[in-house]
Order: sequence, then C-alpha cells, then structure tokens
Amino acid sequence: MYFAALLARTEDGWEASDTELLDNVETLSDLADLAREAAAEDDTVLVLIEQEDAWFGVVRIDGEDDPRIYVSDAAAASRSSYGEILLTDELLGREPADDGPDLDALDLDGTEDGDDEEEDDDTAVVAGSADAVPHGPVGDSQVLDDLGVSEKELKALSEDALTEIAEALGASEVLETVR
Repeated sequence: MYFAALLARTEDGWEASDTELLDNVETLSDLADLAREAAAEDDTVLVLIEQEDAWFGVVRIDGEDDPRIYVSDAAAASRSSYGEILLTDELLGREPADDGPDLDALDLDGTEDGDDEEEDDDTAVVAGSADAVPHGPVGDSQVLDDLGVSEKELKALSEDALTEIAEALGASEVLETVR
C-alpha cells in the first residue's frame, strides 16, 4: 500500500494535501511542478511518499531550486512506480539513460564490416549500469536538517517514518487529516 502527501509550509504552519501521483505525475519534473503549485509563494514544499514496510522518500522543493531527494531504500523503491519517479540517474550516480543507439558509433555504410567486439563492450556497459541500484538509502540525507530532522535521525527511521517526520516538523495533525 502506498501513501503520498504534500506538506506546504505557510505563514501559519504546514498545510497538507494528499495526492494520487500516478494520475498526475510521470517524471520528477512533473512532481516538482505539482509541489510548486501547492506552495504559497516560494515556500518549502515536501512530498512524502511511502510504501508500507518497504521504503519511504522525501522530496523537498524550495521555490524554483532543483528538487532535493532522499529515498530510504533504493532497491525497494526501484520496484515501485512511485520510486521510479524519484530514482533519477543523477541520484543513483549513473550516466543519463541512453534513449537509443549512438548513431555515430553505428556502421551505417551498408556493409557487414562492423567491429562486433566494440558493440559487445557497449552493450555490457549499458546492461551493467541498469542494475546499479544500491540497497539502502540514497540521495540528500540532510534534506530535513534545517527543519528539525537530522541526517542521523532520518537514516534511523523505518516504520511510521512519515509520521515521525511530520511530528518533528510540527505537522502531524495536518498529515493525519489526509491519511
């Protein structure tokens, strides 16, 4: 079971709203746009996502800055459609995904004289990079430091992680209203 909520910081505290990410969001950019729409001016918005007993993620959007992301278990999240949104190549420390063959490397003169060994090497690199999803946390573990959740505390969270984060932010009541 999944749960996703937006927590938007306002002058009066935090406001929460639940969201069906899969209906509205296909990429991290879509997620950031959705979060910015929930923000009052350029205030902080947190997107909290969890898959029960498997993993949780925090995405922080501050105005037009790039999203800051923390995922508690990348391997578990990689098997989830929500997790795939968060696990960008940059977050995982990989080269951006290859959208197709490198046309400069292809032998397009119509002959069969291509270098087969070189093609095998390229395939091995691409196949190897696709499997490079670590078990354990990835991302910005200091994403909530200035909001009262230290790196050490964030990494120690497991069950009820989003509830504990909301308590530290003083937003547990608003989060429970959308749960």
